[in-house]
Amino acid sequence: MTAPRLAENALGATLRAIGTEARAASDALAHASGEAKTRALHVAAEAVRTRSAAILAANARDLDEAGRTNLSPPLIDRLMLDAKRVEAIAAGLDAVAAFPDPVGTVLATWTRPNGLEISRVRTPLGVIGIIYESRPNVTADAGGLCLRSGNAAILRGGSESFHSSNALVACLHEGLRAAGLPEHAVQMVPTRDREAVGLMLCMSDLIDVIVPRGGRSLIERVQRESRIPVIAHLEGICHVYVDRAADPAKAQAIVLNAKMRRVSVCGAAETLLVDRAVAAETLPPILRALHAAGCEIRGDGATRALDPAAIPASEQDWRTEYLDAILSVRVVDGVDGAIEHINTFGSHHTDAIVTEDQATADHFLDRVDSAIVLVNASTQFADGAEFGMGAEIGISTSKLHARGPVGAEQLTSFKYLVRGNGQVRP
Repeated sequence: MTAPRLAENALGATLRAIGTEARAASDALAHASGEAKTRALHVAAEAVRTRSAAILAANARDLDEAGRTNLSPPLIDRLMLDAKRVEAIAAGLDAVAAFPDPVGTVLATWTRPNGLEISRVRTPLGVIGIIYESRPNVTADAGGLCLRSGNAAILRGGSESFHSSNALVACLHEGLRAAGLPEHAVQMVPTRDREAVGLMLCMSDLIDVIVPRGGRSLIERVQRESRIPVIAHLEGICHVYVDRAADPAKAQAIVLNAKMRRVSVCGAAETLLVDRAVAAETLPPILRALHAAGCEIRGDGATRALDPAAIPASEQDWRTEYLDAILSVRVVDGVDGAIEHINTFGSHHTDAIVTEDQATADHFLDRVDSAIVLVNASTQFADGAEFGMGAEIGISTSKLHARGPVGAEQLTSFKYLVRGNGQVRP
C-alpha cells in the first residue's frame, strides 16, 4: 500500500474519531441548560481577553508564514489580528451569550378537533461542520454560535489561520470546562491537509450540516462533493444603486462606506450603478471621493466619459468579487435597469438602493432577489452582529433552511410535540 493511501487512512481515522466525539457531545449539549451555555460563552470571552497576548503571538506566526507564501493584501487583512480585533472577538462571544437561547422555544401551538395538542419546538441541528478560509474570528463566532444553539462544531479553518484558530479554540474549551460541558462540543481539525475537507464531506453519519465560508472555488467544491446538506455562503458581489431621487450627499457617503470601510469583507460593494438621468451631476463627485480614498474605478463607456481615469470594464468585472480597493461602475436606465443588472450579475448576497422616493424603494425591495436588500444604508451592514444576532457564521445565499445572516436561531430546526388522551385514527 502506498504512503499517500496510508496517510489518507490515518487522516480519515482521525476525522472519524473527532466526529464520534462530536456526536456524543452534541447529545449532551442539546440537553444542556441555557444558563450553562451562557456561562461557557462568558468564560470563553474572558479567556480571549486574558490570553490576548498568546492569541496575538499565534497570529504573528500565521502572518509570518503568510508573508512567505505571498498571500494577497486583502487576505492578509482578513487574517490579521490586533488588540482591537481581539477585543471584538471577545465582545462577540459576550453578545452571543446575551442572545436568548433558541433551543426549546415554542414556535406555534394548536389543538385539533380530535383533541390532539400539537406544538412546534426549536431543536439543535446536531453536529455542524464549518469549513472556512483565512479569518480567525470565524473560529470564535462559529464555535460560539454552535454552542449557543446546542450544536457540536467541527471547525476546519483555513491553513493561513491555523495557529490563531487553535489559540481561540483553547479559549472556547476553557469556557466549556467551566460550565461542565464536554470540550468535544467544539473541535478543530488538527491538520492543514486539504484532503480533510473531502473526507469531512463524506461523513454523513457523523455530521448533520456543512457550512462553507470562503471563495467561489471552496463553495463550489463543497456543493459538488458534499453528501451532507449545505448552508452555502457564496461570494458577495454586492451592489449600490444611486437612483434619480437620491440625496447626492447621502449617496456619496453610502457608496464610500460600502466600498472602502473594509474592502475585504463579504458585504463590501463591488459594483456601483447610477441612474442615467442624474449620472452627469451625481456620479463625478462620488468618483472623485473614491479616487481620493485610493479606489480603482473600472467603468462602462458612460462612466469613462465622466471620468477619464477610469479603466474600461469588461463583462467579467460585473461578475467579480474583488475584495480589494476596486469598484466597477455602470450607468443604467433607471431602477428597472439596476434591478436587471443585479439579478443578472449579482450573487444574491446584499444590494442597496439610495433614493428618497418611497415607491421606487419599495419596488427595489420587492424585485431584487437577494438575501439582504437595503434602502439608504451601506452594504457593510450585512453582518449578524449589526442585525442584533450577536454574531454570524456567514451570510447564506441559499434559499432553503436559512437565508441571510446565519446566527443561533438559523442553526436550529424544529420538531413537533403531539399530546393526546387516547386518540386513535379512524
